[in-house]
Amino acid sequence: MSGRRNSIWIVDFILLSSPHIYYICGMSTEKAIVMSGIRPTGYLHLGNYFGAVRNYVKLQEEYTCYFMVADLHALTTHPDTKELKTNVHRVIAENIACGIDTDKAALYCQSHVRETSELYLYLNMLAYLGELEKTTTFKDKARMQPDNINAGLLTYPVLQAADIILHRAIYVPVGKDQEQHLEMARNFVKRFNHRYGEVFPEPIAYNFGDDLVKVPSLDGTGKMSKSENQLATLYLADDDELIRKKVMKAKTDGGPTENNSPKPDYIENIFQLMRLVSSDETISSFESAYNNCTIRYGDMKKQLAEDMVKFIAPIRERAASIQHDEAYLQKIMKQGAEKANESASKTMSLVREAMGLVY
Repeated sequence: MSGRRNSIWIVDFILLSSPHIYYICGMSTEKAIVMSGIRPTGYLHLGNYFGAVRNYVKLQEEYTCYFMVADLHALTTHPDTKELKTNVHRVIAENIACGIDTDKAALYCQSHVRETSELYLYLNMLAYLGELEKTTTFKDKARMQPDNINAGLLTYPVLQAADIILHRAIYVPVGKDQEQHLEMARNFVKRFNHRYGEVFPEPIAYNFGDDLVKVPSLDGTGKMSKSENQLATLYLADDDELIRKKVMKAKTDGGPTENNSPKPDYIENIFQLMRLVSSDETISSFESAYNNCTIRYGDMKKQLAEDMVKFIAPIRERAASIQHDEAYLQKIMKQGAEKANESASKTMSLVREAMGLVY
């Protein structure tokens, strides 16, 4: 059986591999690799936690995990770097506060792995202007920032492909907005392998199935977001009173008028949020009240607010403590970068040899 490692990219970014170990001549090889990246361009929110970070915490128990803060990606839309260091530290602190164990997983900064930029350069030679200009995310970002249509924005999918394949990633759980980028990554892999020889596997889409949770916004429109309608999003850095204020403003109505009525989407959203943080007994009580038309939404939102406070407060407080310990953050980033660089160096040795760049 082949000794090639399976790797994973988890996109903002996510990668996942089947939970087995390969055997060669009766000896086990390394665990499959998981990689995730998140841009330091906003505060983590409840959707980030239940949609991604909670799964990272599970994955680190079974896989060799690389969790990356994508600061280079952030430069394409946020060229002013005055707050970048603070943002990077905050994201690292929040991930640790959510349960990432830095002894089990490598938590590092993208720019600290120089091989990423090298592979990005080589892949750019295989990317064509026409296909990059047609990328949906590029067109959307260009409309949003017409005065900053930079080359990095245009080649964003190339850098993302470099992140994905640097550890020879295979499975890539992605949202609809990233499917086009994943297809482009496969194209770059095919072109590289055709031109220089088989080095990379083609990454394919993967999802968490029942573990993939989409957290609805408090205003009943879509999901929680880093940038859209901040009053409808619960951030892991929100203080207790702000959490209560946001939850109490959640959209409701006059209540059902017939027993066992179907729930409108915005009411189902509140129940869905409650299922994330409240006890089974609490949820059952409000489900029963809804079905027999005695529900009081004010009471329900007060209960949800207190349960959210109880859930978020420990994460917020631990993250704040970690963020203020710069020596510890520097230690974690160095430790993570050393692990990531070791893996990336092995891949790039294969790349340079395949390309004939070893003189």
